[in-house]
Amino acid sequence: MAQVYRGGQPYPAGYPGRLTPHEVRTRDFAACRRGVDPDEVREFQARVSDELAMLNETVRLLSQENDRIKRALRDWQTMHARECSPAPEQGRNTGRW
Repeated sequence: MAQVYRGGQPYPAGYPGRLTPHEVRTRDFAACRRGVDPDEVREFQARVSDELAMLNETVRLLSQENDRIKRALRDWQTMHARECSPAPEQGRNTGRW
């Protein structure tokens, strides 16, 4: 399988890299006889680019929040483990089985 490149860089592990808002906004399409209106294409590219930028920012903020919550949970677990006394040792299992 041939290595695919984007922006002069190979895709990591064969997977495509993330599409950036700049790539969407600056992509050019070949002209054809019965093509689409270039102004409409540029308008659509701008809308998609703005949406992609907003989604990337949302993902970044959610990732930060996720890291913060994980740290808080770890800290709470550590504090709780230090404060709680160990469970009393049980003797042999006195259950039926």
